[in-house]
Amino acid sequence: MIAVVLPAANAHVCNLAAAPATRWSLAHEDGVRWLVTPCGARFYSLGVNTLDGGYPWRRHRGKTYYSWKAFAPTLADWAEEARTRLERWGFNTAGSWSLPPRILRVPTIVDLELGRGARFHWFDPFAPDMQARMTALAKKLVAPYRGSPYRIGYFSDNEVGWWPGALFVFYSMKPASSATKQRWVKLLQRRYHGDWRRFTADFAPPPGVDSWPALTAATRMTRMRPGGRGIAVVEEWCGIVARRYYTLAERAIRAADPDALYFGDRLPIYYDPAAVRAMAPHVDAIATNYNLDASDGWIARYYFAGLELLSGGKPVLVSEWFLAARQNRTGNRNNGHLMTVETQGERARAAAAAVANFARLPEIVGTHWFQYYDDPKGGRPDGEDYDFGLVDADNRPYRRLVEALAAADRRAPKVHAGAAVSAVALAAAEAPEEDDFVIPYAAISPDRGLADWPKPASLLPPLAASPNNPARGGTPRDFQSRGDPSSIARGSQAGAVAFGEIYLAWSRQGLALATIGQDYYDLDLLAYHGPFPLGEAYRVELGVDFGRGPRRFTLFFIPPKAKRRDYPHLTALLCLGPATRAIRDGCTAIPDAKSAYFGADQPRITALAVIPWRALGPTSPAPGTALTADVAVTSWHRGRWMSLSGHAPAAAMADPALWLPMRLGDSRPSPASLRDGG
Repeated sequence: MIAVVLPAANAHVCNLAAAPATRWSLAHEDGVRWLVTPCGARFYSLGVNTLDGGYPWRRHRGKTYYSWKAFAPTLADWAEEARTRLERWGFNTAGSWSLPPRILRVPTIVDLELGRGARFHWFDPFAPDMQARMTALAKKLVAPYRGSPYRIGYFSDNEVGWWPGALFVFYSMKPASSATKQRWVKLLQRRYHGDWRRFTADFAPPPGVDSWPALTAATRMTRMRPGGRGIAVVEEWCGIVARRYYTLAERAIRAADPDALYFGDRLPIYYDPAAVRAMAPHVDAIATNYNLDASDGWIARYYFAGLELLSGGKPVLVSEWFLAARQNRTGNRNNGHLMTVETQGERARAAAAAVANFARLPEIVGTHWFQYYDDPKGGRPDGEDYDFGLVDADNRPYRRLVEALAAADRRAPKVHAGAAVSAVALAAAEAPEEDDFVIPYAAISPDRGLADWPKPASLLPPLAASPNNPARGGTPRDFQSRGDPSSIARGSQAGAVAFGEIYLAWSRQGLALATIGQDYYDLDLLAYHGPFPLGEAYRVELGVDFGRGPRRFTLFFIPPKAKRRDYPHLTALLCLGPATRAIRDGCTAIPDAKSAYFGADQPRITALAVIPWRALGPTSPAPGTALTADVAVTSWHRGRWMSLSGHAPAAAMADPALWLPMRLGDSRPSPASLRDGG
């Protein structure tokens, strides 16, 4: 893309009411991505979702809801107050579920719910009339916004998912009359060359189904067998359905409003690689919702590096992010798995840090806070009950939060202008220049998550991704270059991108490993009885040698048999030895070791483990102690892998000669370490 010089990022540079055009655009200037207003000024979008006035009722079934009717004589009066507040707090955009620009008079990105409205998802995506339905609906939905200079563009939907396992088993149950079921069967016939026995080696069709015609007619679930290579077919099916969606959605939106930008469908705090590849040719920018990775505002680099590589460098809009606090005036319980801190002071500090962390990534063109007001005390009609608001249910601002955000928002465009290093290059730039990676000292409490970790110092160089889908028989590559963004890109082009990152720290108690990653597990996909087969588990393997012989450890993640909440809570199982041994012989526990899974919103996986020194070899570790180590991660059902050395997990753990040199850093405890007893 040709670099252009644009006026400074300032919401007031362009008087949109008198703009010479209505078209917003995107630009790439000095390595940094920007939105561009109809006046030609660069624009970093700082938005708020649900600027809609709230609920139509104030009190309903014993709950008190946020409703403009309690705070203003008219909706227009409420909108005027909200607009004034937003400007004072540094925001410049209305995000999803907001009032139309004719009322708010604020730049707006609109969620159309196009796929849901046209009954694309979970119905019959390949129905012959699907394009006509989506085109007609898009024309109707964009009518209130088309031609407005306040209209930046559209989200086609919100969090439709792209869950490979769920998509596979769902359409396996559709009747033979479904065009999508017919397409599903054709995929299986093609992948298995029409050989029924090869197909049933990987999949378990319903009882009594013993032929392709019977499979087409079956309306009971087809599931995947443990130990096979079926996951490659499951992932391919996800990509096929996603490609159909983005192709049709783009055509419909472009036909309805050719001057608008298309931001995709607001990925749900997770992305599937096949879906992102399918999306990239059809969107102007990728919208993703995001749950912060630690309660101090930290964001994981791998997530945005993967989007950059999979999409070929498309700009990214963070269409939803948030922080809740247990201390809140509405009385919200914060009853799920989303990022929650204790106090409003912590919330304010972490939110300000997150604004800056996002702004430092040059591919991000904006961030939208969720949401303007708290959920009602006792929860929304769907049960969600979170302190998400800038204001409480009585319309009172959370002072510390909005003051911190106001300061951070005003700095964000300048911070962004200086963000010349992408997520891929940033991770590489922070890799150590010396031969040895230095593991920092930090006593870790498994009960406090990742907030106390020295994250930039303990973050290992980017893991190299598998060159092919291992389920298709991919072979390991000899890769020794750590932190080289071009090598990560080669991995992405060959078949995968890194799907997580690893942190190491040490203390008097032992060696601590933390991981932040993502991969989707569907409770219905795998056909198994009894205990969960470890060979199908998402796992992290660690190999270390302090000069007293190699030691190996595996952290497995075990799903429940059934969902007990709105997300399946995983169990972190720490075992002695490499994964191959535990899979063959069962898990051998490590005395005094600790592991914790933080209940992150699966398919995001956040956990840590602390391995005591007696299991590692040295009895009195000291700063400067040398070691070699490797870390390898395998996704659910062995769909893909990544490792520090670039070798496949089994090979990496089997050969200590491949492990990389490291040493223990300074042992002067940080304040956090002292609080932890380190």
